[in-house]
Amino acid sequence: MLKEIAVLIQKEITLEWRQKYALNGILLYVVSAVFITYLSVGAKQGNIDIPTWNALYWIIILFSAVNAVAKSFVQEHQGRQLYYYMIVSPESIIISKMIYNTLLTLILALLGYLVFSIILGNPVADQGMFLLNLILGAVGFSACLTMVSGIASKASNNATLMAILSFPVIIPILLMAIRVSKNAIDGLDWSVSVDKIITLIAINAIIAVTAYILFPYLWRS
Repeated sequence: MLKEIAVLIQKEITLEWRQKYALNGILLYVVSAVFITYLSVGAKQGNIDIPTWNALYWIIILFSAVNAVAKSFVQEHQGRQLYYYMIVSPESIIISKMIYNTLLTLILALLGYLVFSIILGNPVADQGMFLLNLILGAVGFSACLTMVSGIASKASNNATLMAILSFPVIIPILLMAIRVSKNAIDGLDWSVSVDKIITLIAINAIIAVTAYILFPYLWRS
């Protein structure tokens, strides 16, 4: 299974490298969204407060992740899916998709953090906690959106279905990530955020295990 996962991840990277317009479009979205925020919410005059900075950052990362992960299964043709069905296990497919989408989302999140720091300033006092929260948020977004993308790919109106199904699962992850990052920005002790970090890890684990268990039944259809 490990060999299958490695090959599938390499395949995803190769396809993404060939179709650079998708990745470039997402990167352009991140940079332009931050720049528009800089011009429109008073950040240019230094009027943006810390809660607004925090909320805007996670909203931009969330929509970047949706745009990046939404194409996970939608872009796969039925013939290619049948080919995968014959040569690899469904568990390898869902794990490779989640790992690749996590890496892609994490790159977008780090890029967004860099652009935010350059354009809007960096108010984060505890960088370690913020980066840990960033990783957990990227894992949660990717696991949730990958699972929902697999479900939505079986329906005709997959974009609408993906938005509806992912909303109830994404909200708890987003709320926990915003709270932990707010504590990191304020420089609070780690003990204040331990329960929220554990909750975020638990949500990620539940989503990942659920996707691992249910995806083979979805794949057979």
